[in-house]
Amino acid sequence: MRIKNSHSRTPKAPPATATSESLEAQVAAFLKQGGEIQEIAKGVSAQVTPSRHIRIGNK
Repeated sequence: MRIKNSHSRTPKAPPATATSESLEAQVAAFLKQGGEIQEIAKGVSAQVTPSRHIRIGNK
């Protein structure tokens, strides 16, 4: 039986770091390309889940 050493693991991705300046630049580039930003009302979800009816017993 062969034991793998820790060097054979897949390296972790570097942590995500973004400054407010880089985010502003990305938003400006998006808008310049014709992108549109929509404001979504608080509490609205984009997930559509079917209703689940749970039946217990043989009625």
